[in-house]
Amino acid sequence: MQQQPLYPPPSPPLPIPKPPRRGIGDIPIKVVYLLGAILVTVLAVFLIFVVFSGDVPTNNSAEQVASVAPVPSSGAPSASAAPTATESPIVLPPVPKSKAYPTLAGTAAVVTGLINDKNAGISYPRLATPWKAKSFPPFSIAQRIGKVAVPHTVIASAMFPGDSPTTKPSKDADYRELATQAARWSLRTQYPAGATLAWTASQKTPVGKGWTLGYQVTYTFNGKQQVAQAMVTIVEVGKTKPAMLLASIPEPNKKRWADINTLVQRVRPL
Repeated sequence: MQQQPLYPPPSPPLPIPKPPRRGIGDIPIKVVYLLGAILVTVLAVFLIFVVFSGDVPTNNSAEQVASVAPVPSSGAPSASAAPTATESPIVLPPVPKSKAYPTLAGTAAVVTGLINDKNAGISYPRLATPWKAKSFPPFSIAQRIGKVAVPHTVIASAMFPGDSPTTKPSKDADYRELATQAARWSLRTQYPAGATLAWTASQKTPVGKGWTLGYQVTYTFNGKQQVAQAMVTIVEVGKTKPAMLLASIPEPNKKRWADINTLVQRVRPL
């Protein structure tokens, strides 16, 4: 008789059932909402870049002038308004009390925007090529043509050079006197030694308190006598010391002389 085993043999393992396939309808509704929100956000960002890709600021903005190219300091004028011990005082002819600014020769450059000189507190036109904005101490901002060398071709703004007036100017005569001092300073810093001037204009600023002087400068350069057209505007900006806008355009760039008329008409306090 065959003996039975004490323990029955183990049963074979049951097969692991495969999970049922899930369809779209089986995805939890929270997951669907989350995926939809992500997709909408990505699409919105993409559309913003596409729609506004052309809205890049151009160089016409007045604030673009703040980033200007530096120039060698050796050619920069001194900020002093008074002559040193080695310099002779510059004697100027009497200033007309009133003289309208003449229309200068040449073709005025296109105005591409405004320069807002926040240091000086004035605004004036920014001009197209060939004018280039560069750093030019002691001025806050300068538009220049050509090399940094005497005689300078420059449009520049700064506070009045030298010491502040003892009292804040109030009358037209006060601003006219300060403009005369600034013109004398420009002869010493922008032109060869011995330069002289003849007044071409003397008038109030178009807006606010201030005075504009126009003058033709005669000087000798490389053994040849030349002339330049220049202007200086003194503007009241709420301080004892006023702001100054200076333009000096020597004869080699005389086709740009008409740009001075643009400046005279459109200089403003901020």
